[in-house]
Amino acid sequence: MSVIDLRSDTVTKPTAKMREAMSKAEVGDDVYLEDPTVNYLEKCAAEIFEREAALFVPTGSMGNLICVKLHTQPGQEVILEARSHILNYEVSSMAMVAGVLPRAIPTQNGIMNWSEIADAIRPPIYYCSQTGLICLENTHNMAGGVVMSKKQMSDICLQAHERNIPVHLDGARVFNAASVLGESVADLTRHCDSVMFCLSKGLGAPVGSMIVGTRKFIEQARVLRKLLGGGMRQVGVLAAAGLIALTEMPKRLGEDHKNAQLLAKGLSSVSKISIDPESVQSNILVFDISKTGLTTSQFSTELKEKGVLANGINEKQMRMLTHYDVSSADCEKALEIIKSIVN
Repeated sequence: MSVIDLRSDTVTKPTAKMREAMSKAEVGDDVYLEDPTVNYLEKCAAEIFEREAALFVPTGSMGNLICVKLHTQPGQEVILEARSHILNYEVSSMAMVAGVLPRAIPTQNGIMNWSEIADAIRPPIYYCSQTGLICLENTHNMAGGVVMSKKQMSDICLQAHERNIPVHLDGARVFNAASVLGESVADLTRHCDSVMFCLSKGLGAPVGSMIVGTRKFIEQARVLRKLLGGGMRQVGVLAAAGLIALTEMPKRLGEDHKNAQLLAKGLSSVSKISIDPESVQSNILVFDISKTGLTTSQFSTELKEKGVLANGINEKQMRMLTHYDVSSADCEKALEIIKSIVN
């Protein structure tokens, strides 16, 4: 039985072109800065984001942690949205390694506005932990792939900079956001002090993420990458796949968004399932199954038995992601299986 995997866009397999590029990659020792494929990937990423430099890191979580630690001092606070990935799914690394505290802002749709952020900035009193950083997430994973506009991001960055507070973007799926908005990633992220984005999600590479920023920031990030155990040797075999992910895969992300809409509209017509298709902006959809009488764990088990993989994010809500390895036909089949379970 073939399996339709809607758990995440992290499950994508490298394309045939990626595999060929990996087998032919020219490599060297990246710790000595001698891997030509890695060097070229970093150059391309910096150019695409119109930044001075970039750094290839093994994971997005490591990339986020490096940026958080570089922007802050131990004992400071980081303002972020309550459902953000950095806060909830990166094993408290910001506290354990960077030594900073999260100041979480709960929102209805995953998008913080400046007035909410301003209220959370700590007063300049010596016995208060000071605000060291603001973290944004675009698209916002657990808010159902919601997209923050260029104006929303720019307004927050410019207001923060007036108060000498840096802004980091967890842009794991920033190419999805740019695709939805019809913007370049450079324009969308221009005012952020640092950006992390993933090559291994919707862009389809098997491994890897990137940090972009100033040359000085990336030089410091390279030191932290080594400290965290992320010094890599002949890693050009992975960077080769990342190059194809970076330069060729963003243009097809609209297909994933269309398939997510297909799923959302189909689910909205299923009795006992609640979802607003208008809320689905990119490749992530979250829907409520509480009226089915099943927990998400039970629902996932029944889906798996019929060849569909999906996870719950709590007892009532399921999450599904479309990606390169899921076709529109797969989405149609998944809908029929869901209907059979609910009915």
